[in-house]
Amino acid sequence: MNQELDMNRIPRHIAVIMDGNGRWASERGKERSFGHQAGVDTVRTITSECTRLGVKFLTLYTFSMENWNRPAKEVTALMALLVASLEEEIFMKNNVRFRVIGDRSLLPKEVNDVVYGLEKRTENNTAMTAVIALSYSSRWELTKAMKDLAEEVKQGKMSPADINEQVISEHLETNFMPDPDLLIRTGGELRISNYLLWQIAYSELYFCDTYWPDFDEAELHKAIIDFQSRQRRFGKTEAQVEQEEKEKK
Repeated sequence: MNQELDMNRIPRHIAVIMDGNGRWASERGKERSFGHQAGVDTVRTITSECTRLGVKFLTLYTFSMENWNRPAKEVTALMALLVASLEEEIFMKNNVRFRVIGDRSLLPKEVNDVVYGLEKRTENNTAMTAVIALSYSSRWELTKAMKDLAEEVKQGKMSPADINEQVISEHLETNFMPDPDLLIRTGGELRISNYLLWQIAYSELYFCDTYWPDFDEAELHKAIIDFQSRQRRFGKTEAQVEQEEKEKK
């Protein structure tokens, strides 16, 4: 599959909704935690492969704000797994910077200590930035941005007329990276689940039935090849885009 990839058109930013861990485990007669552990192995695989391909940003939907409503036992197990799985080696070996987006105030102290430490130790890595959306929801993010902007207007730091798309983007959790070119959702569900709603306005969406623990390099290549087969028009006509492409050559 790798030979079919156009290495000159690799997405700069890939976002992923990693779905299907629990169902993958249930189909094997295992507890859901078994699926989450298998999903960690996939994270390592996909992080390494994205780095090799030249992807610059990989954002993984790891734990949503709504996931706090899951059974306490599962939430506790997920937090413990997160702490155990954030291995510095995978990031240092691949020259990957680690970042987190989400409401950290809800995270246990142990988790916050681990993620802050890993962010600090990898801040000079340059090959790729791996971002985990942790205790994250897009509606929370947008609400927070609106409150921050309202406070700045109240303090006289800006006027309502100053607020535009760029200003809003600058107040989002993702202000340090470009919007996703490609959004992948595994597991067969066809929804966005409150993930990067502002940022994916013009992202290409790719849904597959493969559960996250089975999503390997070949599956990633399929998604990228599908992305490369599409014409990204951003509101323009097909003829306009084709003319622009001709002028670039």
